[in-house]
Amino acid sequence: MLNEKKERVIMGIDPGTAVMGYGVILEKGNKTELISLGVVKMTHLDDPFLKLQRIFEKTVVLIDQYKPDVLAIEAPFYGKNIQVLLKLGRAQGIAIAAALSRNISVTEYSPRKIKQSITGSGNATKEQVAAMLQRLLNFKETPEFLDATDGLAVAVCHSFQKITSGGKSKTYSGWESFVSDNKTKVKGLVAKVKK
Repeated sequence: MLNEKKERVIMGIDPGTAVMGYGVILEKGNKTELISLGVVKMTHLDDPFLKLQRIFEKTVVLIDQYKPDVLAIEAPFYGKNIQVLLKLGRAQGIAIAAALSRNISVTEYSPRKIKQSITGSGNATKEQVAAMLQRLLNFKETPEFLDATDGLAVAVCHSFQKITSGGKSKTYSGWESFVSDNKTKVKGLVAKVKK
């Protein structure tokens, strides 16, 4: 018989050098509850190294406050500007280092994987992801920055993967199979099953 933890706290981070989004959820068996979401702003800082220091310090404060069992983080994606990719990679690395400094395990997800796990489409907009999270976690507040719901989406994506530190876990081949097995999590939503 597996000795799995019945509850776990998952922190998700959407790294950025201007605004870093985060979300924290509590997973209790098949239910997921919103604990917190928000942003860390760095727009007032000009020095890129001070921004990295702030990311590290604020991530450690969030970890100490919410005591997550795992940190899920969005991977940087390649765009047209390699400098942007480099800055995002540094921001991600600093957040990962903060988690590792507190012995928190880290899992990375691509932006497409996160969107697909939340909405069923890897091409969903930030607004569509935010709307789906509001339904899934039953909250009405719209954050000032969509970076907050992006961070929350990373945490929920991790929860949907059912990654555990050991033992057997359920994996899903797609959104439809997840919905089929988790009707209480997606109550009120209609799943379109492609045949």
